[in-house]
Amino acid sequence: DFDPYQDLRLITLDDSGTFIIPNNGNLTEFQGNYRCFATNKLGTAMSEEIEFVVPNVPKFPKEIIDPIEVMEGQSVILECNPPKGIPPLEIYWMTIRLQHIEQDERVSVGLNGNLYFSNAIKTDSRRDYCCFAAFPRIRTIVQKTAMSVVVKTNSLLERKPSLLTPTAKESHTYLMKGEDLQLECIAEGFPTPKVEWVKIGFHELPERAEVESHGKLLTVEMVNEEDEGKYMCRAKNPHGEVVHYFHVTVEDVPTSNRKVLKDGTISIHNAKPENSAVYQCEATNRHGTILVNANIMIMSKGTLLFTQLVLFSENDPVGLWLHRSKADSANAVEGERFSVHKNGSLEIHNIMKEDMGEYSCFAQNTEGKVAIAATLEVKDPTRIVDPPRDLRVLAGTTIQFSCQAEFDPSIGDDFEILWEKDGMSYLISVFAGVCRYILNDGVLEIINVSFGDQGFYVCVARTPVDQDVAVAQLSVVDVPDPPEDVILSEHNGRSVKLQWIPGDDHNSSITEFVIEFEESQHEPGSWREMMRVPGNHHSALLKLHSHVDYRFRVYAINEVGRGRPSQATERYKTPASAPDKNPENIKIEGHLPHEMDINWEPLSPIEHNGPGLEYKVSYRRQGTGEDWTEHMVKRHSFLVKNTPTFVLYEIKIQTKNHVGWGPDPKIITAYSGEDFPSAAPEDVAVDVMNNTMMKVRWEHVHKDKLNGHLGGYRISYWRLRSLLDSKKTHGDKHTLTFSGERNHAVVTGLRPFSEFSLIVMAFNSRGNGPGSHPVSFKTPEGVAAFSVTNIQKHKVTLTWSPPVDANGVIIGFILQYQLINDTEELGSLMTLNISADSNKLHLQDLEALSKYKFYLRCCTRVGCGPAVSEERTTVPEASLASIHGGISNQGWFIGLMCAIALLTLIVLIACFVNRNKGGKYSEFFCEGELNPLKGINDDTFCEYSDNDEKPLKSSQHSLNGDLKGKDSGDSMVDYGDEDTHFHEDGSFIGEYSGRKERVSMEIKGNNQSTA
Repeated sequence: DFDPYQDLRLITLDDSGTFIIPNNGNLTEFQGNYRCFATNKLGTAMSEEIEFVVPNVPKFPKEIIDPIEVMEGQSVILECNPPKGIPPLEIYWMTIRLQHIEQDERVSVGLNGNLYFSNAIKTDSRRDYCCFAAFPRIRTIVQKTAMSVVVKTNSLLERKPSLLTPTAKESHTYLMKGEDLQLECIAEGFPTPKVEWVKIGFHELPERAEVESHGKLLTVEMVNEEDEGKYMCRAKNPHGEVVHYFHVTVEDVPTSNRKVLKDGTISIHNAKPENSAVYQCEATNRHGTILVNANIMIMSKGTLLFTQLVLFSENDPVGLWLHRSKADSANAVEGERFSVHKNGSLEIHNIMKEDMGEYSCFAQNTEGKVAIAATLEVKDPTRIVDPPRDLRVLAGTTIQFSCQAEFDPSIGDDFEILWEKDGMSYLISVFAGVCRYILNDGVLEIINVSFGDQGFYVCVARTPVDQDVAVAQLSVVDVPDPPEDVILSEHNGRSVKLQWIPGDDHNSSITEFVIEFEESQHEPGSWREMMRVPGNHHSALLKLHSHVDYRFRVYAINEVGRGRPSQATERYKTPASAPDKNPENIKIEGHLPHEMDINWEPLSPIEHNGPGLEYKVSYRRQGTGEDWTEHMVKRHSFLVKNTPTFVLYEIKIQTKNHVGWGPDPKIITAYSGEDFPSAAPEDVAVDVMNNTMMKVRWEHVHKDKLNGHLGGYRISYWRLRSLLDSKKTHGDKHTLTFSGERNHAVVTGLRPFSEFSLIVMAFNSRGNGPGSHPVSFKTPEGVAAFSVTNIQKHKVTLTWSPPVDANGVIIGFILQYQLINDTEELGSLMTLNISADSNKLHLQDLEALSKYKFYLRCCTRVGCGPAVSEERTTVPEASLASIHGGISNQGWFIGLMCAIALLTLIVLIACFVNRNKGGKYSEFFCEGELNPLKGINDDTFCEYSDNDEKPLKSSQHSLNGDLKGKDSGDSMVDYGDEDTHFHEDGSFIGEYSGRKERVSMEIKGNNQSTA
C-alpha cells in the first residue's frame, strides 16, 4: 500500500485525497499505477486506476550500418526501428540535407516506419537515407544513422508481385469502437504492382473507407460494428497477382445499459441497515475499464432489493401510442423495449412475435386532434444454421461448401441461396453450367480445384424481407513453383553469387531451397546437390572447385513436397589451381610377410582442380631416422616390397597437378606385412565340467612371437576312442575360434564316456601359428533322463529315457528305492531289474505320507552307468492314523516290532565290524562274473556298507552314498583302464584306496586324465 501522508517529499491537501509530486529530479521513483480508496462508516469506494509515466528522451542506438547492395529491379527495405516514447509517433524519411524522400507507387513508408522500394532503380543509389522519429508531445525529434544503398546495373527482369508487408497470407486486426482502422499492403515486383481493396461479401467498400498512399493504405475512421468483417488486398501486374486477407473485429469498452443483466445486478436478501454501502461495479475488456458507483441506504428491513445501473433517462412522449393485437384489446405502448422520439416516432427494440398487430398514434394540441394507424407484421428472421467451413486442400481435389438456412415459412418460394466469390458482383450461379461447378440444394461443389478457385466464397440466404450472409475461405496448396530469374553475380574466380526470385509457395511456406549443379567435363547432364539454404534466403555464395565448367539451378521445398527446378543458369568455368586436399581413408594391408600394400580413396574428378593429377607416396620406418622413400603414382594404390615383417612405418600421401602441389599431408603410422605366429600357447589345461562340456585354459603367446596383430586363439580337438573300447581311432577334428586376447574358453557338445585330445594355437591375419602340445582328457558317462510322476497314497509312476550317448547296446535298467524319512535310519534298499524296451514303471505297495529315494542305472554288456536319483513323498492316507491306532495295541504286533529291532541291531554291529576291516572306504561289490545282470534275481543283490556320512536329500547319490550328482558310480567300467588292478572277487578296493571319483579335473601337458 502507498500512503502519500507518510512521504515527506509529497505535498498533500487538507480535507482531500489529492497529493502533489514536486519535480525535484526524482519523479521516476514515483512511476507506476495508482488508485485512491475512500472509506467511511458505510464502506469503501475506489477510484479508477491511473498510470503515472515519466517519459525519457528517446534515442536511436549508435550503430554502424553496412551499405545495402542490390541488383537493379530487386526490392529494398530500409528499417527504421524507432525508439519507444510518448505517443503519437511520426516518421519521416529524409536526406542528410533534410530533403524528403519522394514517395509514389514504387516507394512508400510503411505504418511500421520502414522505407519500401517495390523495385530498385539506378537513381535510388545514395548514401544518406535518414529516418527521423518525431514525438510532438515532448517536442523531440531523433535521427537514425544514415544508411547507404548501392544499386548495381543489371538487365531488369520482369516478375509477378509478392508482398513485402504483411508477409503472411492472412492476419487478424482488433479495434475498439471509435478507433481508426488502417490496413496496409505493400508489394514488390516489376513492373510495379497496383493494389486493389475489397470487403468480402460486399460489392463495394464502406462509405467512410478511404484509400491512401497510392493505393497501399485503406483507412476507415471511427469504426463501428458494421465495419468489421473480412477485407482483401490484391496486388497485381501483368505477370500475376498476390492477395492478403484481413480479419477485422470491432469491439467496445464495457458499458452499462437500461437492462437488468444477470452479471450486472446486485441481489441482497433480508436486507438490513448494516448493508448500507457504496457498491461499485468495474467491468474490463482488452480495450479498457469502466467503474460505476451505486449508493444504497437501507432504512428498514426488506425482503428483496434490485438495483440497476442507468446511464440515460427517457424523454416524455409527444403523443400516445396504442397497440392492438389480434386477441387483445388496445393497450398503451410501454416498456423498456419501446422508445418514443421527440417527433412522435415509435422505435421498438429487439422486436418479438408478440409485437405484431395494429399500432395507433393519437396526438393533440390547441389546433385539434389527429390519429394514424399502422399494421406491424413480424417474420422469422432468415438465418444460416449450417454455414460453409474454411477449407485448405491440395490442387486437383474435389471440395464442397454447404450452406443451409432457416426462414419464415410464409415466404414460400421467394427464398433463394446465392454464391459469390471474393466480393465480386457476379454470382457463381452464372457458372453452374460449367462442368467443374455443381450447385445443389445449398451445396456448392467444385471439381478439380485449381489456384484460380481459391479465395473467399460468400453464401447469401435471401428473402424479400431480409438476408443472411456466411463466408468461407478456400485455400489451395501445392508444391512451390520453380524459382525465377536465377542469375549469377559477383564472379570471383572460385566463388560466385547465385540469386533467384521465389516462385509461388501456393499457400504453404517454403522451408528451404536446394541448389544443384551440373558440370560438362566429367559427368555431363548429371545434376547433383551442392547446398541448401533456408526458405527466407533468396541468394547464396557458392564455393566452387577449380577447372570445372558449371551450370546451376534451384528448386524449393514446402510441406507439400519438392517443387520443379528452375531454368539453368549460363555456364561458368573456374580457373585451374593446385589441389585443395590430399587423399583420405588411407589403408595399409600386409598380405605377405615382406610387403606393405598402401591403398587410399582417390580424389573425385571434380576435386582434381586441374589436369595431370598425381600422388606422391612417402614412407620410412618409424624411429630409425631414415630418409623418406618417395614414389610418384597416378593410381590410388602402391605396393612396398622387401619390408621387415610387422614393423611400424610412417606414411604420407600428397597430391599434385600441373598447377602445383596440394597441402602438406598428415603422417599416419601402420605396420608392414604380417607372418604366421612363431610360438604356441603354453600351460594348456583342461577342466572337464560334465560329460559334454570342458573348460580350456592357456597362457598368452608373447607379442614378439605373434608376428602381427593378434586375431585370437583356436582350439582343435578330436575324439580318440570310446571308453567302452580300448582301441584308439581318430575321429573328425573340430576347430573353434575365439577372438581377442583371452586365455580360456568353454567347449560344449562333447561325447560322454570318451577320450579326447586337443591343441591350442594363436592366429593373426596371416593365419594360424603352431599348435600346443596335445592334451588328452576323458569325459564321464552319460545318464538317463529320469522323473517321478503321478504320486498317490501307495504308488508312483516312474518314467525315463536312455542317455543321449549310451556307450553301447542297452540291455536293461536297474531300479532301486528305499525309504528315507527324516530319521537316523534308512529303509531297506529294494531292487528291480527292468528290460531294455521299457521306459515306464508303476511302483506300488508304498507307505503313505513317506519320503522315498529312487535310483536308476542304465546298463550295457560292459557294465552299468552312474545312477540318477529322485526324491518324492507319497500323499497322506485318510485312515492311516486309525489303522496304526488299531494295531498298535495288538500283542502280535508288539512282538514283531521287538524282533525287527533286535535284527536291525545285529545288522548294524556286523556292518560296523566290516567297516573297520575295510578302512574308510565304502564297498559295493558283487560276487561272480562281470556281467551286472547275472544273478540279479538272487535274494541279495550286493553287499552294502555305508560310511559315516548321511545321504544328502534331493541330490543324485550313487547307491553307496559316496558319489555325488552326475558321478559315474563304482562300476568297474569307471576304473577299467590299463593301470587299474582288480582282486579276484572282482572288487577294486585296493586300487581305489586314497582316491575319490570326481568329474571335474585338470590335466596338464601330456598326462592322461584318470577319469
